[in-house]
Amino acid sequence: MNWFARRIHRYETRRWKTDDNRLVRPFSWGLEHIGGPVDHPDPPAFLLNYASQAIENSHAWYSTTPADDYRLDAENVLTFTSSIESPFPENNTVHAQFFPAKHRKSSARPSTPSTFRFKTDCHPERSEGPAFHQNLATDRHSGNGSKGSPAVLILPNWNAKWHGQRGLGEWLQRIGITALKMSLPYHDRRMAQGHERADQLVGPNIGLTLQANRQAVQDARRCLRWLEQQGYSRLGILGTSIGSSVGYITLVHDPAVRAGGFFHVSTYFADVVSQGMTTAHVWESLRPHVTVDELREYWAPVSPMPYVERGLGAGKDAFMVYGKYDPTFPPALTEQMLTALRRQLPHPRTLALHCGHYSLELPPFSHIAGYRMLSFLRAALSS
Repeated sequence: MNWFARRIHRYETRRWKTDDNRLVRPFSWGLEHIGGPVDHPDPPAFLLNYASQAIENSHAWYSTTPADDYRLDAENVLTFTSSIESPFPENNTVHAQFFPAKHRKSSARPSTPSTFRFKTDCHPERSEGPAFHQNLATDRHSGNGSKGSPAVLILPNWNAKWHGQRGLGEWLQRIGITALKMSLPYHDRRMAQGHERADQLVGPNIGLTLQANRQAVQDARRCLRWLEQQGYSRLGILGTSIGSSVGYITLVHDPAVRAGGFFHVSTYFADVVSQGMTTAHVWESLRPHVTVDELREYWAPVSPMPYVERGLGAGKDAFMVYGKYDPTFPPALTEQMLTALRRQLPHPRTLALHCGHYSLELPPFSHIAGYRMLSFLRAALSS
């Protein structure tokens, strides 16, 4: 490891340690969350069969209908009922922040924003910093999108706060692309009572983690249906970290989405949890009960890799940004993902930066990644 990599790793470790609310929660098979009995005599066998069927029939497993109770309030916050009813009532209403495009001349190029930042698994005090409180005026949506207008669904990182990644929505808005930023299951306004973190989306309850990630994809698709109802037909997705995983799965299962941009990419859910720095507390609870190989099979339906290997989404336009020194999404896993992608697409669009997971939010990495991502989305959704 060279001196710069060591410096990045020290920063990543320091940022990881600023969060003091991580709890090692109890292990559970959680079969009741995926239609199984609590007292099943062989939970591993049930999970293996369930996961196999979910992957084989993934289009049905991730399918959903539009919501019948969409509501956009005066502050441009969209709400609707999730298609999956979880055990936590707060989580069953989806919240999304709407950023209608500010129309500008088509020849204008996206500028490199001096305050462009996006957060990754942030500390509560840091995730609502000045970069996301620019007090930019957001025009009230006063009508449907013009025929063929572009729109991007933003899926934030794990434990993102309500104001996290507003900068992405505002910059898309500035370059003429409408954005809708969805709160992931168990995040901010959807957080389960008594919890400070989204431990259900990534946690030691195997069945609940499956349900929560399936719910995230279905919620994302309901957001896309609402955008279509408003007249937006050139649709894209922008995901970060866990949002990248959810976003990629949505991209390859939803025919209306033509392009996806992803910050941090990896292979299997289980490998990230077992090897990643920020999920060490989750793996601590899991490892006495399951091996990595077993968990990889159980959580395969909510992992990008099985769908890459099946060739789903081979015709979709995608751009992937990752850090060469990322201790949360280890680079070796990212390379495995890209190798699999190259079998379907010889030259996938990628950008490797000399940074980690948290440090992608720092300049110059954030400026480079932000400019390249916005440029990609604008070009991919231009016509």
